[in-house]
Amino acid sequence: MEDVMAKTLAELPKGKTATITGFADDKLALKLMEMGCLPGEQITLQHIAPLGCPYAFEVNGTLVSLRKSEAQLVLISL
Repeated sequence: MEDVMAKTLAELPKGKTATITGFADDKLALKLMEMGCLPGEQITLQHIAPLGCPYAFEVNGTLVSLRKSEAQLVLISL
């Protein structure tokens, strides 16, 4: 079922939008918050590289590229 709630950005289907709820890693959290990825912001998966990594997400009108390992540390709700 496609409507199953994703828990991390790595689980978000391409083209879908979610809300950032938190981070599982403090160092990554600081890096992402400096780029505008704040809890409560809407984030959309725009592209996945041909080999499955990296991912390109749109947040606040900006494309942010993340490795799959980083996307797995970003908590979301649909």
